[in-house]
Amino acid sequence: MDGGVPTVFIVDDAREVRNALSRMLCAAGYPVRSFESAERFLQEQDSNEPGCLLLDVCLPGLSGIDLQRELTGSPIARPIIFLTGMGDIQTSVLAMKAGAVDFLTKPIEGKQLFAAIEQACRRDADQRQECVMRSCIRQRVEKLTPRERQVLKQVIRGRLNKQIAADLGTGEKTVKVHRARVMEKMGVRSVPELVQLGLRVGIAFEPVLHVSTTTLDWKPH
Repeated sequence: MDGGVPTVFIVDDAREVRNALSRMLCAAGYPVRSFESAERFLQEQDSNEPGCLLLDVCLPGLSGIDLQRELTGSPIARPIIFLTGMGDIQTSVLAMKAGAVDFLTKPIEGKQLFAAIEQACRRDADQRQECVMRSCIRQRVEKLTPRERQVLKQVIRGRLNKQIAADLGTGEKTVKVHRARVMEKMGVRSVPELVQLGLRVGIAFEPVLHVSTTTLDWKPH
């Protein structure tokens, strides 16, 4: 993968399990960092380091599921592969619904583990690339003037230049100028491209339905 081999972070309170997994993964060429608790992982892991998390379900203090909840939506979140010494169907369902890559029962078979790790690392790479893209889009939005941002939101909604002019209390020619600058600063050539960029950074798309001479704002449910 680009950017080097991703790190596998192991969180398991059993030293023998951490050591066995570390030996197996190091032999396969993976950098490994291991932790005996969820709390230690939160303190010491480097969120900028690509990779995935092998996480034991039953841990003293914060459990594996608790740590998953803690990481969900946070800047330090990374793909999780759960490890358990018992087949707990209800817990595995909850973990998978919350976004876990896999739920493996100990003792773990090497081929199954490596397949899960590869899947998790691909997901991590995709998530990091998407994060970079969103950051780039936000930087472009920040370069817009306040008026250009207003025009941006109106264009994404599907408003025509004359409608935008009426809404903003300005002339249609002025709107055309702002619109051209928005397209240039955002690095796009078409409205669909602009809409896609807007969606990636949370600018809502509210289609406008035109019926005869009456304009209706329509929001999908």
